[in-house]
Amino acid sequence: MSQVGPLVLEPVAKERIWGAETLPACYPTPAPGVRIGELWLTAEECVVSGGTIAGKTLAEIAAAAPDVLRAQQGFPLLLKVLLPREKLSVQVHPNDAEARALGQPRGKTECWYVLDASPGAEVAVGLKSALTRQEIAASIRDGSLEDKLRMIPVRAGDMVFVDAGTVHAIGPGMMVLETQQYSDITYRLYDYGRPRELHVDQGLAVTRTETRAGLSSPVAMEGFTRLVSCEYFAVDRFDLQAGEACVLGEALSLQVLFAMEPGCSVSGGGVELALPAGKAVVLPAEGISYIARVSRSAALVRVVAP
Repeated sequence: MSQVGPLVLEPVAKERIWGAETLPACYPTPAPGVRIGELWLTAEECVVSGGTIAGKTLAEIAAAAPDVLRAQQGFPLLLKVLLPREKLSVQVHPNDAEARALGQPRGKTECWYVLDASPGAEVAVGLKSALTRQEIAASIRDGSLEDKLRMIPVRAGDMVFVDAGTVHAIGPGMMVLETQQYSDITYRLYDYGRPRELHVDQGLAVTRTETRAGLSSPVAMEGFTRLVSCEYFAVDRFDLQAGEACVLGEALSLQVLFAMEPGCSVSGGGVELALPAGKAVVLPAEGISYIARVSRSAALVRVVAP
């Protein structure tokens, strides 16, 4: 292929038992009674809107240009907007080695950037104290696991890092931008009595009591704030004033841009386009230095893959 990016992707809505019936204005209104819990922004089935390759899926483009999309084993990162109206299940994900033993390309380390949160919103990350797998299993059976979780209050602007092997859950009353390794291996340990399948044996086999998970401390960089960084991704926030422009850099890395409000645009490689609110724009690693601009004060989130 010639120049691949930038790619504007149409989100894919996923119905969830814990989801919301009312979505932010930038997304289509769900059918009556339908609860949307997740909006997948970089799903392989996401379709490109606009440009010469409009209508193609991200999977098709990744197969045709694996190097610039870092997609030798499929697109590497899945970004989602989570809209929990109720508690998500208590769950855990495998690491790379454990996932590969199952025939999957990668495990699932993730992070949660809190876009909005009601007073009292909180997430569960790890355990209050170290427990053996047998003790965790016993607390699942007697319904006390929730009491043993380490709860962290969150507010808009917080970033929570969750590495593979961490027992975790997200509470209601918030909107979260999740960045994760592209994997859908989830082991549900506890679900508050809801009639859904649990995966206790598989989950306990990959659970670690000591992890790096927790609130991430932002680091001021030149022109932006680095919210979190690990071997799989870095997440940055650009706080731009009306009329301001900034060079995104990272021309040799895969980048994904996201904004919840209109008024952002990106240009580079002879292309200029608006950054639609609530959608992901993928900037392939093609050596192009992109520039972001805003017509009004806005926060722009960037995810970088090595």
